Amino acid sequence: QQPPPAAAGPYSGHGLESVTPEVLEKYRPQPLQGDTSRRIQAMLDVRGPGSGALSPDGKRLYFSWNVTGVPQLWTIDGPRHFPVQLTGGEDPTMLAAVAPNGKYLVLQRDRKGEENPGLYLQDAAGGPLTPIQHKPGVQTMYQHVTDDSRHIWFRANDIKKDSYAIYRWDVEKKEREAVFTEDGIWSVGDVAADGKLLLQRATGSLTSEWYAFDPSTKTKTPLFGQDEKEEYEAEWAAAPGEVIVETNKLGDFRRLYRFAGGKLTPITPDAKHDVAAFSHDRKRARLLYTTNEGGYYRLHALDARTFKPVALPKLPDADNVYAGATTPDARFTTVAIDDGLHPSQAFVIDWKTGKTEAWHQPSTPEIDTTKFVRAQLETYPARDGTQVPALVRRPARCEREACPVVVHFHGGPEGQSRPGFNASAQLFVEAGLVFVEPNVRGSDGYGKAWLRADDGPRRLDVITDIEDAAKWAKKRFAVDGKEPRVGIYGGSYGGYSVLMGMTMFAGAYDAGVDIVGISNLTTFLRNTAPYRRILRISEYGDPDKDAEALKKLSPMTWVERVKSPLLIVQGATDPRVPAGEAIQIHDAIVGKGVASPLMIFPDEGHGAQKRENRVIMLGHAIAFFEKHLGGK
Repeated sequence: QQPPPAAAGPYSGHGLESVTPEVLEKYRPQPLQGDTSRRIQAMLDVRGPGSGALSPDGKRLYFSWNVTGVPQLWTIDGPRHFPVQLTGGEDPTMLAAVAPNGKYLVLQRDRKGEENPGLYLQDAAGGPLTPIQHKPGVQTMYQHVTDDSRHIWFRANDIKKDSYAIYRWDVEKKEREAVFTEDGIWSVGDVAADGKLLLQRATGSLTSEWYAFDPSTKTKTPLFGQDEKEEYEAEWAAAPGEVIVETNKLGDFRRLYRFAGGKLTPITPDAKHDVAAFSHDRKRARLLYTTNEGGYYRLHALDARTFKPVALPKLPDADNVYAGATTPDARFTTVAIDDGLHPSQAFVIDWKTGKTEAWHQPSTPEIDTTKFVRAQLETYPARDGTQVPALVRRPARCEREACPVVVHFHGGPEGQSRPGFNASAQLFVEAGLVFVEPNVRGSDGYGKAWLRADDGPRRLDVITDIEDAAKWAKKRFAVDGKEPRVGIYGGSYGGYSVLMGMTMFAGAYDAGVDIVGISNLTTFLRNTAPYRRILRISEYGDPDKDAEALKKLSPMTWVERVKSPLLIVQGATDPRVPAGEAIQIHDAIVGKGVASPLMIFPDEGHGAQKRENRVIMLGHAIAFFEKHLGGK
């Protein structure tokens, strides 16, 4: 079937300067009614800090926490002690590293969701921030701090917007040195004790090339990934010159390998699930890794020299366990425990004594989270017979009566909806809505073939997974022959999925809420930030070579089909999905006479980070579904 001509002309640019003050004022988000706002506010008070990182002596924990409304840095000086706030203001601030000597912290700080963070130092006891670099329109991103705490490595696209140079900052002299300035999307994978770098050059959204680089001689030696399109993550191994590699090159699932003599030798089992992440401590005593088993994260440990399994101390039962940071002496490791019923909690493993201890307590004021509905794993059939995994949260009363369903598509596209604690999902459940999260083809966590099924023009073969989810939901959640109304919801690529569900598959869903979604793949690729454009082409396709496929896969192409109401939410400063993507499809839908309210947050980027904006976004989304689908 040949698509009709696109309904709207192109816009230009991204960021706040691409949206006129008149448009911002016209589509400024409106406050919520008191009862709705209070309900959302109460649920957002159910939260827990991040796992964080310990001081080198293991006596103090530093962690990020959004209790002020935006993420800031906090510290506690012992298990369950009273937390002290170290950073403040309106800009999200995250911990990048604790110096090995324990004297200072390395912090990242962004402004208004622009995703152009700066890099700062702060005394470990608190106090003012010392900027390393924070330039308008530039991403300055932490990479590594040396074992002697004298130098900080970072990368920045301050020479060219679509390339990252590698810099070394002298902490005492407060001077930076450009160490590597070759064109490319470069990052530092690791720094060896002798100063040699593992350099990664991204060649696609997930693929990369890796090199060993000697800063003293400026010598760059290829290791793996050259002339390939394969996934790799890597760190220096305990043995000098050797590398530990995570890759799915040799199989359908990611596995850990020892790279020596130009060969990959596996060190983790051949399993039907991915290794999701791994890390060494600075002493190279242990190698910690997590596996992604159907969305459930499991922690494992190996001896970093022999690669023999190391027994983990007993941890609480949990849906997910995430490894945090390990102290330089390899004695203490932080882990985040998500039991599915409470916000994640930070535990500290003491490898010397074999004990684990909780360091902070999640907050659940006025709410009994033990009554939350936990996600249940189901599958639904795609039209070619493929079984697509989906997480389902179903209110108890919806077993007896047909309740409206909201199908939530994750971002990425290489993302994955996972089980575990989810306060936002619970808000939909409390509104009397069945909340379904599919992991359609193209999602991470199910092997390489599943992940790559939607790359470029191949997306045409699997985009129907979106429509098939709606067909299944109407049958699966029918009660006594009464089918429910079904809505579609998502952000970023999930927002794109919403727009496709409402246009190409018009009629499948009865209402939609799109948050920062792509409406035209061609205009998106031409206007997104330069550093992202190169990597996104590998996922979506080339605007020139794949022009016809991109046209068929763009919601704007099918906008004439829209039948059902659609709420569109956008951040004005978004560098990923420009605000023009929201405006152009909104104008086209309204021109057809279909209800399509638009909200643009002037102080947000790729989604809402500030608490008051998150409340408004979630409140309007749920109210929109209650109005058009029904609910309690």
